[in-house]
Amino acid sequence: MSKLFPPPLSLRKLIGPSFLILALGLGSGEVILWPYLASNYGLGIAWGALIGITFQYFINMEIERYALVKGESVFVGFTKKWSWTPYWFILSTFVGFGLPGIIAASAKVFSAMVGVEDFRFIAILFLLLIGFILSAGKTVYGLMERLTKIVILCGVPFIFLLAIVLSDPQDWFILGRGILGIGEGYRFLPEGIILATFFGAFAYSGAGGNLNLTQSIYVKEEGYGMGKYAQKISGLFKHQTVQEMKLEGETFPMNAEAKKNFFGWWRKISLEHALVFWFVGALSIFLLMLLSFVTSFGNPENAQGISFVITEGAAIGSRIFPWVGTLFLLVVSIMLFQTQLGVMDSTSRIMAENAALLIMKHKRTQTIALSKIYFSFLWAQIAFGILLFLLGISEPKTLIVLGACLNAVAMFVHVGLVQVLNHHALPKVFRPRVWRKILLAGIFLFFGVFSAIVFIDQLF
Repeated sequence: MSKLFPPPLSLRKLIGPSFLILALGLGSGEVILWPYLASNYGLGIAWGALIGITFQYFINMEIERYALVKGESVFVGFTKKWSWTPYWFILSTFVGFGLPGIIAASAKVFSAMVGVEDFRFIAILFLLLIGFILSAGKTVYGLMERLTKIVILCGVPFIFLLAIVLSDPQDWFILGRGILGIGEGYRFLPEGIILATFFGAFAYSGAGGNLNLTQSIYVKEEGYGMGKYAQKISGLFKHQTVQEMKLEGETFPMNAEAKKNFFGWWRKISLEHALVFWFVGALSIFLLMLLSFVTSFGNPENAQGISFVITEGAAIGSRIFPWVGTLFLLVVSIMLFQTQLGVMDSTSRIMAENAALLIMKHKRTQTIALSKIYFSFLWAQIAFGILLFLLGISEPKTLIVLGACLNAVAMFVHVGLVQVLNHHALPKVFRPRVWRKILLAGIFLFFGVFSAIVFIDQLF
């Protein structure tokens, strides 16, 4: 039985999913990779961050388009059209995000703040804490949304104030030139820049990899459009540990009211995503790059992993008050921890939903105990991360860059799949316009070509 396409909510009630997808990038591209590049090569590469997050804005909106109309995640749509896709998304997600670089960075910064030499055991404790946090919420989505809003609304203004206090007009002028691709003695790319690091930062200008696809899950859980009729994943420690869920969305009668409601939703979610994800995300990247530039540019220790963050904290402490430098390190550590929390939630959702689709197809059923599968993947990732730390594989920047390059390839795949899916699965009136199709085709080719260039560069 079909349902009615619901009317759009107010803009204030829509704010939520974009905070989550934004937070997924804060600990990789925003806090680590782009500031790392700025501390070593200056601000002339800021243009890459702007283009990267703009690309992801349009990628995310096409993912939201499908969920808005269908009331189901894009993974359900992929499986209907291509039976092999669940295997790909489970494999590429675990390989791309199983490397615990972000939590390693969080633990390393925290360890520097408290004076502990070996950060690996703190990283292990952080991973276990993430597991318990995600397992304890009434619904995982509601818990994630609340935590993310607190971290972003506290952390970003603090970084903004530091950037204003420590910079001067000349620094802002240099940043403005960098957004246009004009660096000190170079245009666009400085000599000697490591392509893998730059491409990794580009891919992580926002969420990156398969994480972008969780926007369709968050849209569904928030109740956008036909997602109003979808169910939510319950917490592991709640009574409803076996929660039967129907993953496929509901249909609706195609009439004037449905079309009117869709375009009402589309205008509001486009604005919400532009304000929260694109604007706040771009602002965060630029401020963190600026802060890194004014506090650590030219320091010979910058090239050593994420040491530039420690250098930043010391510089902030010496130029303002020592406790402010310590507070900066604490805020960075919390933002990185929050990012790893969000990443583990999102990747567990991706793998759980794809595994569930395989099980449902094999058992010929329309419902599945999704919560149990979700928590199985969550704790499997935690166990994998702990194993790597115990084996001594723990350098944060190396893990983050490797993961970013792998996820850039995953983006190349899913951008193409979403475009084909929206063209074939959605009614013509709800499909993207021609200019959007051309833009997404260009983004698809960009990630394909750049992935090949980086791969060849690493080989030779």
